[in-house]
Amino acid sequence: MAVIKTNSEDVKLLARLMRAEAEGDGDQGMLLVGNVGVNRVLADCLDFGDIRDMNRMVFQNPGGFESTQKGYFYQRARQSEIRLAQRVINGERFWPASNSLWFFRPVGDCPATWYNQPNTGRFKAHCFFSPTGEDCPDVY
Repeated sequence: MAVIKTNSEDVKLLARLMRAEAEGDGDQGMLLVGNVGVNRVLADCLDFGDIRDMNRMVFQNPGGFESTQKGYFYQRARQSEIRLAQRVINGERFWPASNSLWFFRPVGDCPATWYNQPNTGRFKAHCFFSPTGEDCPDVY
């Protein structure tokens, strides 16, 4: 059962985002990006208080995803990516992005915090950051 309301176009949109942001990190990396996206829709806090649907989450500006500014994002989603997107929409969570609202790809080590949020871990090229349960209870 889905943890956020979506339609088939929303699933494809998330799949495209996951691929464009983390294809180089494999399926697991794409699932982690998907967790961040779903968490942003769930969260009613911090930078995401008015993000209640997939389209607003993907194209949030400022604070959105860099990949939406590149052509690769606009290529059609593949079935394998759509299946991954559906998994996170259905509520599967993966550490270190289980409760994360942010990630980025640093040149070196992950910083301890980013935008005042603690680092929850790294997967391959990306570092993940999660708010506290007190700041954003809806992502926990």
